Amino acid sequence: MKLYFSTKNIPQLQHLPLTDRLAAIQIAQGKLIGPEKLLLNILKMLVVIPIFVFIIQMATNWMAIVWALLVTLLYPLLVKPVQYGLCAKYIPQPQTQGD
Repeated sequence: MKLYFSTKNIPQLQHLPLTDRLAAIQIAQGKLIGPEKLLLNILKMLVVIPIFVFIIQMATNWMAIVWALLVTLLYPLLVKPVQYGLCAKYIPQPQTQGD
């Protein structure tokens, strides 16, 4: 699986505007099979759970909010490339005009 950090980097979507790229990703995400959805959801949980742990720790340690914010920044850096990589194989190749 190749990781894509932007929808512009997915070869099938390079020629499309942003709204069409996001729509294609949404359609492809609906085609993910069970194990792929499970992997994506576990990855999301591994990023989201520490955020809530740090928020709970804020009652005793105000520095926990800084860590919560830093971990929140990990979400798009970790989850989105995996999501785009999993969805890329379900996006059809653009149709080319024949002779």
